[in-house]
Amino acid sequence: MSARELIVLGSASMAPTRHRAHNSYALRWDDQLIFFDPGEGTQRGCAVTGVSIAKATAVCITHFHGDHCLGLPGVIQRRSHENNASERPGGLDPLPVFYPADGEEYFDRLHHSTIFDDDSKLEKRPVPAAGIQGQLGEFTLRAEVLEHRDTTFGYRLEEPDGWSADADRLAAAGVQGEDVGVLLDQGWIDTPNGRVTADEVTVPKRGQSMAFVMDTMPCEGALELARDVDLLVCESTFLHAELDLAREHKHMTARQAAELATEAGARRVVLGHFSARYPTSDVFGQEASHFHDDVIVAEDGATVPVPHR
Repeated sequence: MSARELIVLGSASMAPTRHRAHNSYALRWDDQLIFFDPGEGTQRGCAVTGVSIAKATAVCITHFHGDHCLGLPGVIQRRSHENNASERPGGLDPLPVFYPADGEEYFDRLHHSTIFDDDSKLEKRPVPAAGIQGQLGEFTLRAEVLEHRDTTFGYRLEEPDGWSADADRLAAAGVQGEDVGVLLDQGWIDTPNGRVTADEVTVPKRGQSMAFVMDTMPCEGALELARDVDLLVCESTFLHAELDLAREHKHMTARQAAELATEAGARRVVLGHFSARYPTSDVFGQEASHFHDDVIVAEDGATVPVPHR
């Protein structure tokens, strides 16, 4: 299994700061590289972290407020440039971009916001309603409606359940070393004690999952997305002292994000989308840690691993 990790390209909300770009995230998940809400500064964030836009396999946009999509033109144009320069036969693979269907006009404006030689090979995937949106490799992408001021969807990536070899069962069956790979590849192997099948030495393994919840109040859609995920990336615009302000603008506090993660059974929660009113981000982690035991505060340029199962 390859790396499964979240790269924070930006973590601010509406107003970037000296230390935070608009929120923007890239998820490395085996052979997938998925961009979520590429805000302004995404290209620079990629340069700093070593993320290659040319290797992107999908883009997911929750809604068309500027801090969640102003970096999309740069992503598109950089990808187009890379495709023009590619020596690969046929160039880059098509890039699916998921976004709220009623924001088609805004997507088109962002796509064609400046003059450039468009060879981006985008594949428009408007999201009309909640539900499964398609497959990204072997993974399923699902969307749920969130509660914000304009149409907003959150996303969930799910790996199918599988099987893993049990060390005790392998030892009891006398299978070791290279024979383990042979057994798992072909489903059986003959040993001095007889034939051993994969069913005898494997146990069910639950697939991993990740949810991306930006911008919303606490709602049923957010809870469904976060249910039992290994990694929840959740907006945390305000501290709970500003709960009235959070409700007015339909955002969450750090406490609410942690409470959502706990109620949903999420294993790890990454807080992001911080208001510029707070000079440091430590306060978000301090507040949330009272309500969930695995809280990470997003920092621009940081990498957060998906917890192993």
